[in-house]
Amino acid sequence: MNTLQSTNLINFNSLLFLSDIEVGKHFYLELNGITFHGQVLVVSSLVILIVFIFSFLGTSNKNIIPNSWQNFMESVVEFIKDIAVNQLGESNYRPWLPFIGTIFLFVFGCNWAGAIIPWKLIKLNEGEFAAPTNDINTTVALALLTSFMYFYAGFSTKGFGYFKRYIEPTPILLPINILEDFTKPLSLSFRLFGNVLADELTVSVLTVLVPLFIPLPVMLLGVFASSVQALIFSTLAGAYIAESVEGH
Repeated sequence: MNTLQSTNLINFNSLLFLSDIEVGKHFYLELNGITFHGQVLVVSSLVILIVFIFSFLGTSNKNIIPNSWQNFMESVVEFIKDIAVNQLGESNYRPWLPFIGTIFLFVFGCNWAGAIIPWKLIKLNEGEFAAPTNDINTTVALALLTSFMYFYAGFSTKGFGYFKRYIEPTPILLPINILEDFTKPLSLSFRLFGNVLADELTVSVLTVLVPLFIPLPVMLLGVFASSVQALIFSTLAGAYIAESVEGH
């Protein structure tokens, strides 16, 4: 084997080695031969369960004068309704309120699950629990779901006439308008992923360096930032749907 072949073999083996490196440690679950990301599956299931419990408690015994749980859930619904109305208007918000509400509650719950629950106290053989939204697969899935919904919104209201938007106001903008449909899910997914991951890494580093007092304000800031990220994601989802429905 000559020197060039040896060099190419070394480079190829190096690429194979780099492709096996993972960012962080994760644990996986095997169910019926299918591999699941354990962190995302477990914590997402917990978040969904908590949202379901709160919804059940708030709607199981409805009264004209709401009790504490009903009053809490009505406040949550009013808040989500305001997001939808501000983006879609009074006449168009109702069909999309369930989707926007579900996106907001899920992202909000996932972000808070990473910000306030001390997952590091639970020791695992490999990997650790964390917010599902600090995994790029979760945020990309949410972004693609949002993209599907605004395509559906435009097509369901305008039919094939919806695709005229790609050549408006001039056919010269066709490539840019097509590119925009790729940049929307990219910006949605990376914004949420980057902010949640950065917050958790910051808290982790400060906890190692200064174990007690300094991380507490950062954790409180992380809780606030997690809420803002959920609001931003659901607001942009509503804005994209409004753009498809209204055509501007």
